[in-house]
Amino acid sequence: MLKSKNQIETNKWELEVEVSPEAFEEAVQKVYLKQKSKISIPGFRPGKAPRKMIETQYGEGVFYEDAVNSIYQQTIEEAVKEAELTLVTAPEVEVTEVGREAGVKFKATCITKPEIKLGDVKGIKVTKTVNAVTDEMVEHEIGHMLERGSRKIDVDDRPAQNGDTVVIDFEGFKDGKAFEGGKAEKYSLELGSGSFIPGFEDQVVGHSINDEFEINVTFPEDYQAKELAGAPVVFKIKLHEISYNELPELDDDFVKDTTDFETVEELRADVRKRLEEHAEEHAQADVESAILDEVISKVEGEIPEVMYEERVNEMVEDFAHRLSHQGIDMNTYLQFTGMTEDSLRTTYREQAEKQVKLRLALEQYVKDNSVEVSDEELEEEYKKIADQYQMPVESVKQYIAADSLKFDAAVQKAVDEIKAAAVIENA
Repeated sequence: MLKSKNQIETNKWELEVEVSPEAFEEAVQKVYLKQKSKISIPGFRPGKAPRKMIETQYGEGVFYEDAVNSIYQQTIEEAVKEAELTLVTAPEVEVTEVGREAGVKFKATCITKPEIKLGDVKGIKVTKTVNAVTDEMVEHEIGHMLERGSRKIDVDDRPAQNGDTVVIDFEGFKDGKAFEGGKAEKYSLELGSGSFIPGFEDQVVGHSINDEFEINVTFPEDYQAKELAGAPVVFKIKLHEISYNELPELDDDFVKDTTDFETVEELRADVRKRLEEHAEEHAQADVESAILDEVISKVEGEIPEVMYEERVNEMVEDFAHRLSHQGIDMNTYLQFTGMTEDSLRTTYREQAEKQVKLRLALEQYVKDNSVEVSDEELEEEYKKIADQYQMPVESVKQYIAADSLKFDAAVQKAVDEIKAAAVIENA
């Protein structure tokens, strides 16, 4: 039972919780009955030794730890509920006293959901900027189409030049010794792409098929492999192939063969239209992001650091899960990129803070404005999820509690209301 409740900091409470001697004795007896078959006492058959004999042999507290563990979770949950606290993370719990006469006493340190104030978010003013589509942008997009229709032309009558693709063997040496990861055979490299460290591709330019040569380069100071960072090295190269992509001519025949249009001008008009639609979509996304950033700026209150940290944890775990689907584990990714777990977490920190503040702001909006979701709207939400995962609605209801989904739907309603009330000015 809850003995006392004391606020020690903003959003931080300390609960004193007690389990009566009688309740603790009941828990100890249950542990004894569960474990006695595994305990051997001279003179007794397995499972027949009296509890008092076992306690005499192994100490009075032989069952205490398991008994405390068996009642800990429910006891703390009931105390938190009695204290009417909404926690944002699991409490830190310390056993302060345990014994036959005293029962069990806990001290639970709880971090609670913050109470915030939300300023006026109705009528937020934002500027919408739709970037103009230029002729250069249209031609650039058409250029990609030409590249997709290009054909490979092998070269054997001239040296390699920027823009060519070469096939090479290479091996790197530092202080005369080959270093790990510096060797490959029949490697395809586009010269001028910047794929390799500075200076490498430039020194391949000018060489012909079957040439064997050396190039000298220096690794960047911030290179991820520390043993190579800033180090001068020599690569031994053998050049096997040179080729380039020949682009088709942009004419009506090309358009007819590769698109649903008849002329170049029709194609250009369609490309422009699509680019303008994308520009409009991008501008709208920027507007919505600006509105929500303004909502975040209206949040007043002290937010527990643990809320940010736990959101970062979730984001890192989600990223690791996505990596696993690509067959990459987190340690391999960190090694390949030269990052540490701390630097990875730092990349997510700002985004995590914004997400936490936005969620708190929207929840407060729901409360301040009595945003409600009808039973019909709730059923529609269940149906959307069922359709998304191709599951029966009733199965979805088994996994997602109605109260939880209804609240999430109310939060989305808050977003929609705030966006609808915003004042959008065109740049």
